[in-house]
Amino acid sequence: MAAALPLCAALLLLLVQAAGGAIPPPEEAARMARFVLHNCDWGALATLSAQEGLRGHPFANIFSLSDGPPGPFSGSGVPYLYLTDMEISVQDLEINSNASLTVSLAETPYCKKHRYDPQNPLCAHIIFCGSIVKVNDSEAGVAKKALFSRHPEMESWPKDHNWFFAKFNITNIWVLDYFGGLKIVTPEEYYSVKP
Repeated sequence: MAAALPLCAALLLLLVQAAGGAIPPPEEAARMARFVLHNCDWGALATLSAQEGLRGHPFANIFSLSDGPPGPFSGSGVPYLYLTDMEISVQDLEINSNASLTVSLAETPYCKKHRYDPQNPLCAHIIFCGSIVKVNDSEAGVAKKALFSRHPEMESWPKDHNWFFAKFNITNIWVLDYFGGLKIVTPEEYYSVKP
């Protein structure tokens, strides 16, 4: 019976890790980036404003996002968004599709549990640079499942707003998850690991 206790403890640890409970170590920056994105339901999207009086200035806005349904190993790493041309940031993207997207564990219980201020590097955040593109018909089902599984309210948003599925096409990734500065992760490294 006593010999079974270590086995039970090991199995419990594996279950907790599989449920997304274990944060990757700082030396695994690509995995950290995937972990943070998969555990976040929204992010700050920064565009270059095309609005009168702000033209050319940075403009950040909050957007719901998802890389897949909740749960371990279900994230694709692709940040999907549900957008409408009526939204001010989307109007910016119609002029210049380049953007940056920041997601942070500050929106999860992790940082509060450890009493990390959102600006503390241990409260990991990821900065993606790239562009926003509409998904094609073959990818729309994946985007819909990813978003509506985490944001079910979206299904009831007004149809006359002409909502569409989009994704953040990642070209650069910066990870801040420990002291000593940003870590650069390539998209190839990012997509080759699981969260």
